[in-house]
Amino acid sequence: MRPLRTQSSAAATRLGALLFAIALAAAFVAHAAARPATILVVGDSISAGYGLAPGTCWVTLLARRVAQEFPAYVVVNASISGDTTRGGLARLPALLAQHRPAVVVIELGGNDGLRGGDLAATRADLDAMIDASKKAGAKVLLVGMRLPPNYGTAYTTRFAAIYRDAAARDRVASVPFLFEGFAEDATLFQADGIHPTLAAQPRLLDNVWPALRPLLAKPR
Repeated sequence: MRPLRTQSSAAATRLGALLFAIALAAAFVAHAAARPATILVVGDSISAGYGLAPGTCWVTLLARRVAQEFPAYVVVNASISGDTTRGGLARLPALLAQHRPAVVVIELGGNDGLRGGDLAATRADLDAMIDASKKAGAKVLLVGMRLPPNYGTAYTTRFAAIYRDAAARDRVASVPFLFEGFAEDATLFQADGIHPTLAAQPRLLDNVWPALRPLLAKPR
């Protein structure tokens, strides 16, 4: 009879270990489900809030709206004034590894165009950022920009096309023009004529939100 008791004890031990493993897995899943998903904004001075008081730029307004309507998400603003698509591409791998975002908002390229950069290189950088974000499991929103007319029709037309073409090629959501509806209103821009004022920040959010909202229906 002693061997039978030994076998019974061993079976009980295995069952206990199995139940513990199941409980641990359930706790891990529950913790992961409770952890907010991240919306990562990778942009330049427009999204960094250049010339504005801290906590007043459109990305902060976005964070407040997300908290109200989609509390399963948090917003991380990784925007840097003066950044280019090349700079954003260089920073992106570390940001993806750190934040593991569910959604990546790419708002870059304006500085490339204002500096008369190589638009083929800008387009390649955007494609690479989109590819890296998708490979990391994130949905992508590409935010487009346009240049002032003094840069010439040919260059400004080619510049605007890189966002349209990148969004189509990579099949991602897009905002055609971040300043849509107020680009000609000088009162909504700071003295440099480039950066929107405090009053314009809700307009920026309103231009982004219709394209971003559908991406937030189901956190991954």
